[in-house]
Amino acid sequence: MQQQRPSAEAGEAGSPSRPTLESVAERAGVSRATASRVVNGGAGVREALREKVLRAVEELGYVPNLAARTLVTRRNQAVAVVVAEPESRLFSDPFFAQHLRGISRELSAADNQMVLLLIEEQRDYDRVGRYLAGGHVDGALLFSLHSADPLPEMARRVGLPFVVGGRPGWPGAESDRDLVYVDSDNRGGARLAVQHLQSLGRTRIATITGPLDQTSSMDRLDGYRDLLPDGDPELIAEGDFTPEGGMRAMSELLERRPELDAVFAASDLMASGALRVLRAAGRRVPEDVAVVGFDDLESVAAWTEPTLTTVRQDIEGMGRLMARLLLRRLTGPTPGPGPTSVITPTRLITRHSA
Repeated sequence: MQQQRPSAEAGEAGSPSRPTLESVAERAGVSRATASRVVNGGAGVREALREKVLRAVEELGYVPNLAARTLVTRRNQAVAVVVAEPESRLFSDPFFAQHLRGISRELSAADNQMVLLLIEEQRDYDRVGRYLAGGHVDGALLFSLHSADPLPEMARRVGLPFVVGGRPGWPGAESDRDLVYVDSDNRGGARLAVQHLQSLGRTRIATITGPLDQTSSMDRLDGYRDLLPDGDPELIAEGDFTPEGGMRAMSELLERRPELDAVFAASDLMASGALRVLRAAGRRVPEDVAVVGFDDLESVAAWTEPTLTTVRQDIEGMGRLMARLLLRRLTGPTPGPGPTSVITPTRLITRHSA
């Protein structure tokens, strides 16, 4: 005899109902208000009661109603991460992967969702601005900003808390006490690179800069100039933080100053491009030309030929710090001073290229 398949209605009627906050409270033996405070991250609940509620949530498989939570907490548990770079750069540069990994891990640990927004071209600012003003996110992390970038002012205008990745360079930023940013010691790191090259006896040290509309590039160039205040301007070439940019800049430098004996590239990717050009030109590294990069990217520095001496910055850690500082701003006023900007240290990692 063929078994009759249950109807959809019967299946729906037989399925267990979705656990409610009331059922969590009943299982934990607490009031609904107490259960709500625990589930929504509120304070003022004894640890023993908090543990009972969390155990009931796990046993029942309770999933909070996001819309209801938003009405209670006025929080979306979502943070916008806005990167002022095209998609092609974001997904090809390991720097961004490490930075986003740090941000994502910190936000996930705090039960927050990361919403990634990219700026490909000028018209994208209107789209991103509308989204930020729409109440979809609680705050924003802004990084890879270029000079006169409107993103900080857009966030400020709609009252959205934000933290900036990288030292801000727009007028008035240094005196803005409400502005919070995270950066590495770019200038000090560049000095470490040049000091190392000088210690090797190199006297014709060139540099490949990043885009000079970004403060990280300017700071690394300033660090180079700190050690070479009377340096030859023909030993400076601008790149764009890509291998191709490093190749173009290295070719320019060899054409202008073929006698150069060292190169400080302001990123590992540009250093990798410079190494290709030097190899093609028959220059031995480090015997003829010593090369130092900046970043210490996991997937680049240890795989170049020869392996790359570079300046390490804690890229993932900076992402974590950005997220942590923003979350502190979102929790509201706390006793003592609010979050302040952070400059993380850099250090030289010596390998075989210098």
